[in-house]
Amino acid sequence: MAALRSHVLIDAPADAVWQVIGDVASVAEWFPSMKSSTGDPQHRAVVLGDGSVLEEAVVTHDPAQRRLQYRVTGGDLPITAHLGTVDVLEIDPGRSIVVYSTEITPDSLADAFDAAISEAVAGLPAHLS
Repeated sequence: MAALRSHVLIDAPADAVWQVIGDVASVAEWFPSMKSSTGDPQHRAVVLGDGSVLEEAVVTHDPAQRRLQYRVTGGDLPITAHLGTVDVLEIDPGRSIVVYSTEITPDSLADAFDAAISEAVAGLPAHLS
């Protein structure tokens, strides 16, 4: 299982950042490699840029800790195990850090996921401005 991690410091309050991260159905709005996304508090479906679909189950949606965890449970990619975790941590009242961690099998998908997640995380400050 490959373990990936990306992070970004954002000049915005943690609660404002959580409003974006915690909106499960709207991930495609800030994740460039996704064409579209739909969902509810328990499930999400995303369509990737190449048209592949990922079906996901929300494992944790915790506004108090500002933590979102989800698993890919189906879709078009040959994923056998996956856990994504996004934490929004307050640095001070006007700054926060987003830490996006992923565990994925098979390892052959790690490079593609790492590139896509890194791009999305790096773009969050611009999305929030």
